[in-house]
Amino acid sequence: MTHNEPAGILADPGVILRAAGQALTKLDPRRMIRSPVMFTIEVGAALITLLAVARLAGQPGTEHPAFIAAVAAGLWATVLFANFAEAMAEGRGRAQADALRRTRSDTLAKRLAAPHRDAAIDPTPSTKLRAGDHILIEAGDIVPGDGEVIDGVASVDESAITGESAPVIRESGGDRNTVTGGTRLLSDWLVVRITANPGESFLDRMITMVEGAKRQKTPNEIALDILLAGLTLVFLVVTATLLPFSMHAVATAGRGEPLGLAVLAALFVCLAPTTIGGLLPAIGIAGIDRMVRANVLATSGRAVEAAGDVDVLLLDKTGTITLGNRQAARFLPASGVTERELAEAAQLASLADETPEGRSIVILAKERHGLRGRDVESLGATFIPFTAQTRTSGVDLDGRQIRKGARDTIQKAVTAAGGSMPAEVNRICDDVARAGATPLVVVDGTRVLGVIELKDVVKGGIAERFKELRAMGIRTVMITGDNPLTAAAIAAEAGVDDFLAEATPEAKLAMIRRYQQEGHLVAMTGDGTNDAPALAQADVAVAMNSGTQAAKEAGNMVDLDSNPTKLLEIVAVGKQLLMTRGSLTTFSLANDVSKYFAIVPAAFGGIYPQLRALDVMRLHSPTTAVLAAVAFNALVIVGLVPMALKGVRYRPLPAAVLLRQNLLVWGLGGLLLPFPCIKLLDMLLATCGVP
Repeated sequence: MTHNEPAGILADPGVILRAAGQALTKLDPRRMIRSPVMFTIEVGAALITLLAVARLAGQPGTEHPAFIAAVAAGLWATVLFANFAEAMAEGRGRAQADALRRTRSDTLAKRLAAPHRDAAIDPTPSTKLRAGDHILIEAGDIVPGDGEVIDGVASVDESAITGESAPVIRESGGDRNTVTGGTRLLSDWLVVRITANPGESFLDRMITMVEGAKRQKTPNEIALDILLAGLTLVFLVVTATLLPFSMHAVATAGRGEPLGLAVLAALFVCLAPTTIGGLLPAIGIAGIDRMVRANVLATSGRAVEAAGDVDVLLLDKTGTITLGNRQAARFLPASGVTERELAEAAQLASLADETPEGRSIVILAKERHGLRGRDVESLGATFIPFTAQTRTSGVDLDGRQIRKGARDTIQKAVTAAGGSMPAEVNRICDDVARAGATPLVVVDGTRVLGVIELKDVVKGGIAERFKELRAMGIRTVMITGDNPLTAAAIAAEAGVDDFLAEATPEAKLAMIRRYQQEGHLVAMTGDGTNDAPALAQADVAVAMNSGTQAAKEAGNMVDLDSNPTKLLEIVAVGKQLLMTRGSLTTFSLANDVSKYFAIVPAAFGGIYPQLRALDVMRLHSPTTAVLAAVAFNALVIVGLVPMALKGVRYRPLPAAVLLRQNLLVWGLGGLLLPFPCIKLLDMLLATCGVP
């Protein structure tokens, strides 16, 4: 999937032109009423436009028709720029949705009369498939719909969905038994049970989400909308009362003129929180879009927002904290045996071990002692491959019987051959186990050569990531099926705050509920059916795309890359969304204050000369002051579009520090920025001959 950066979108003339056109279509009052602030500005713009037309038609009044028309143009620009910001945010989503649609085609599916490969085939268009249908997919076929594999094993190209070129294995049973419509089989065959009706597939839901057409507002957005609507209503009432107040003041003071409707409209648009009101939809859409660019499908904006408030993370050990497979770390020889001798025997015994652990032993021997990999056939040896039943592997070579395996298995074999396990080797095994690692014993006949230490390798940099999360006030909890001793060792090395060992579905669910009862918001990743109850309970539940259908249905996010560490990135995106909304809200409210210094002296200076002292910018005239303030009010919205799309830079800092920096940068910046901008606009208007 192509992930466009905000700068690239803003530099694309086609996207900008489409957004400009959509800004006009969004003027429909039925759409605008969803944003009370901008709807009120639109109504005001329409009324002032009618007033300008009436003045041009000869209706008497104190305000010049050109001034009224200029104010109306400023109000319309404010509304259009707000619509433009939302259209730009939606434009990127629509581009991604179009790319996804191109991956979906109406292909002929091989529908089976019965759920097995040899059943009769009925060619059926993919749009006619229904949940419960069974289909056969063979090498080269496009997967016609979402489903669960009930038979077969095959390699699948999911690059159309995930953007990753490496194929993945899908097979019946286990946690890798789902396929997604639009992907393609590279080898073998699968019998699949369709799980979604047309229009309800994973791809359809993804297209809907990235387009933002049915995006539901989050609780914070709703609360902010209510606040902005309340402020707008208050300022509307205040502005409405200023007309009779100005008439009374003129009559009492005997100087000046009552406020005109155009000036009142300009005053209202500068008082109302128009900046954040215009950018709020774009911020929310862009937040979901950043999830999509991270290859995460959030089923609702609420889930993205909740990710920003998470303070407890439950992370699976394997594949998240560790590399996913145990790796050989050390060779620990017995007395009278050199480390090189042990490494050579361990390498020979592991040549037929195709497990990741076995391959890591071969690599460690090569790295530590320069032992090159052997040509298996040229050795003329008999190799004993590793199996889960025997828990050993080995080689018979030149009369030697070299074996490598679990301690209890090797001990039984040595004892049966008339030998015994040295106490020293047992002690080494115990020390390795206490450190949270796994000991493997190597023997040559009945001679015990030593121990290989296998350990879960903690991912590089993961401890630093947990340290950052701790600084943000987020508690990390490792979940593992390991015994408590091993779990404690890995937890200490990784730097997590807590761990749950020998985890069962019931234990995971109980832990989440306990944290939630204490007032925490909990996030969790999972991919198996046994994770579904805990995922359904978690506030932010990230299911792996490679996982079971039950896990994906229980989660409120799906990671298309099936990368468990993505949870850390999701939290960062959620926090960035909240930070962006908070920063731009602070900026909006702050720059409203500074605009008073332009428009209040212009509006009331003739009645109350003392108020001219507020004209710290020494603006050219009341007319240019009002027009400059209205123009800045509109231009600042479009100027902040890149920030709304890209988001405020996220840094993992405590909430108190972020709040302080937010107030300092965005609050103070919002207060100071309008002064030079309004002054420049005022000078430009004066240069153009505006009186």
